[in-house]
Amino acid sequence: MAPSEQVPPVRLRGYRGRARGTISKIFFPKTSATFPLDLIKTRLQMQGEAALARLGDSARESAPYRGMVRTALGIIQEEGFLKLWQGVTPAIYRHIVYSGGRMVTYEHLREVVFGKSEDKHYPLWKSVIGGMMAGVVGQFLANPTDLVKVQMQMEGKRKLEGKPLRFRGVHHAFAKILSEGGIRGLWAGWVPNIQRAALVNMGDLTTYDTVKHYLVLNTPLEDNIMTHGLSSLCSGLVASILATPADVIKSRIMNQPRDKQGRGLLYKSSTDCLIQAVQGEGFMSLYKGFLPSWLRMTPWSLVFWLTYEKIREMSGVSPF
Repeated sequence: MAPSEQVPPVRLRGYRGRARGTISKIFFPKTSATFPLDLIKTRLQMQGEAALARLGDSARESAPYRGMVRTALGIIQEEGFLKLWQGVTPAIYRHIVYSGGRMVTYEHLREVVFGKSEDKHYPLWKSVIGGMMAGVVGQFLANPTDLVKVQMQMEGKRKLEGKPLRFRGVHHAFAKILSEGGIRGLWAGWVPNIQRAALVNMGDLTTYDTVKHYLVLNTPLEDNIMTHGLSSLCSGLVASILATPADVIKSRIMNQPRDKQGRGLLYKSSTDCLIQAVQGEGFMSLYKGFLPSWLRMTPWSLVFWLTYEKIREMSGVSPF
């Protein structure tokens, strides 16, 4: 379409279907490129899990706590280079559902439910509420894929410990969880998962939206790639700081062994997991895996927002 033929920028109405297509174009290469950091983050979050002592010595952590680099090298040496991408398929499934759901929900809340003021100002408190609600909706829908991703990421470690593998592949994992726990089993760990998502989106969506509009309204910067880049860098850092403790709790609850009724054998709830982690490992255990999480979140956020804004511009949609 020639520039002179482009349709004028539009607001949210009529955009939701286009937004889902926009999301799907963004994250396939991005998720694959940063996925090893996500795997390393999950492995670090499980290191030194104090609650395992309740299952007996055979279930204790067999490897010493290793930093991000040593953990990555250990996975390559002990399991193989390609194992750094174990669980990438459900991760892509997750982002299709999660990113599409959260973006559509946030924009609907911002444009239709809350609304902006006449001078286009969007109050911080509305942005915070909208971001958290968007995260809750997107993550609740994506919980089954996140559950499978976390459990598949730990399969290599189970093999090294001499434990039987749980799944033959992604679809077998979905089928097995469904057969053993029913529909409800696919939403195991959904409470800490949506708590994490609410914090991630409060950090990501809220920070990006707030910083971007602050820069546009109060500095010489215009609504361009420089503004988008600065805003996305801020959002990635804030999201990582806010979400890492909830991410540790979420990963441990999702990966814990369960009885025949689907009840966790280590933790009764996210609060119980939090208390056990702090009492048994110290407060900083809640930030295990922070470095790979931040290193993954920053480029992830940068690529996502730059691409998302560009596709909106090319589609004739008003900037975010």
